[in-house]
Amino acid sequence: MAATSADFADRAKRYLKAELKRAGVGYKELAERLTAMGLPESEGSITVKINRGGFPAWFLIAAMESIGASSLRLSD
Repeated sequence: MAATSADFADRAKRYLKAELKRAGVGYKELAERLTAMGLPESEGSITVKINRGGFPAWFLIAAMESIGASSLRLSD
């Protein structure tokens, strides 16, 4: 069975949540880090983006960079 866009959105959400957990960074701290990088976000906007899963690629890259992640493993 072919993957759908919803499947990929769910994977992106799970990957980002796992990386945040590994880094010990919550949504509030992520919002603060992104804002410090010049990308203003609130804890609420972060929660909505991540729970929806359909966030843009720039958000994933910025979030990963803000927690110091240098790579993202795409296999479960």
